[in-house]
Amino acid sequence: MSTPSTPADTTAGTLVTNIATLVTNDPHSSEAAQDTPLGLIRDAAVVIEGDRIAWVGTESEAPATDSRVDAGGRAMIPGFVDSHSHLVFGGDRTEEFGARMSGRPYSAGGIRTTVEATRKATDEELAANLARHVREALRQGTTTLETKSGYGLTARDEARALRIADDHVDEVTYLGAHVVPPEYADDPDGYVDLVTGPMLAACARWARWVDVFCERGAFDGDQARAVLTAGIAHGLVPRVHAGQLGPGPGVRLAVELDAASADHCTHLTDADVDALANSRTVATLLPGCEFSTRSPYPDARRLLDAGVTVALSTDCNPGSSYTSSMPFCVAVAVREMGMTPDEALWSATAGGAAALRRIDIGRITPGARADLVLLDAPSHVHLAYRPGVPLTAAVWQRGTRVL
Repeated sequence: MSTPSTPADTTAGTLVTNIATLVTNDPHSSEAAQDTPLGLIRDAAVVIEGDRIAWVGTESEAPATDSRVDAGGRAMIPGFVDSHSHLVFGGDRTEEFGARMSGRPYSAGGIRTTVEATRKATDEELAANLARHVREALRQGTTTLETKSGYGLTARDEARALRIADDHVDEVTYLGAHVVPPEYADDPDGYVDLVTGPMLAACARWARWVDVFCERGAFDGDQARAVLTAGIAHGLVPRVHAGQLGPGPGVRLAVELDAASADHCTHLTDADVDALANSRTVATLLPGCEFSTRSPYPDARRLLDAGVTVALSTDCNPGSSYTSSMPFCVAVAVREMGMTPDEALWSATAGGAAALRRIDIGRITPGARADLVLLDAPSHVHLAYRPGVPLTAAVWQRGTRVL
């Protein structure tokens, strides 16, 4: 049976029309407004071919295609890029959260509760829980997810966490150096030897990234350096949990080793900010964590004014930030961290892509992956203007409409 040919004056693909405002994240586009990093195009249209963006511009200039979708005068943005999460875990830490909200301060020790539950969970239970969170994030417009190991802390459990993650998300990070497990409480350097030796050998095939929690109560600067350099030797790219609970060496270590990101960055010295500003290491801010722990928010304005590239992410995990909502993080960043709505959205899309060293996501430009979110609003500003309101009207992931 022959298939109908496309008329000569049309192109294959889907044309999305009647877009009130289109966020391209390409301020250099000839059609885009030049006063914002978002590269806004008004009265816009987009052509999707396969899993890629084929054309972007004003609707009056749009080519004909063999199918079309009416956006109904809504805004369209790139899919959110959540570049920091911890989604392979077992159990629940409701009691810890309730106690913390009653006045008990947060410390990294709560991670060990999840380690015990994760070790006990079956592969099927961990995979089902991860898949549920991925679907939850997708419904809110997240089309790219990074997630980490870090709740197994044995070679076997870390490797299975990464293997499970690799089946469900785009970007996978080895975080054997999350905390020192109880069985190594009296021998933390011995645990570092495990993380940099047999555990790394078992895990490297499943991951692109290596991470370390460089923080009091976790790993000091020398230990963190050992973990990251071992990962680099196995072909992994470093990223660092840095400056969450207090100032420390994590940020400058990240910059020294050309890490893709330094994550948290709540407590920074002037030297930390200068180092970030003169590097390609992205400062990934995680406002859900401060919201959920009643901790001081990072000063995004200080970083942006210094010229640092900033990303926003959820840090979705069962202890300190149990949210998968990037729109929530955008709203909090605008309200509490000194970001404008444009800056926050850029950081949650193109900024997250930069933290993953990706140029094919986080933007709506020809050749980019067709990850698109249609908002039930005329402007992206509604993400901060209407916090907590579900605004996701439609989602395309890799060119396929999934919502």
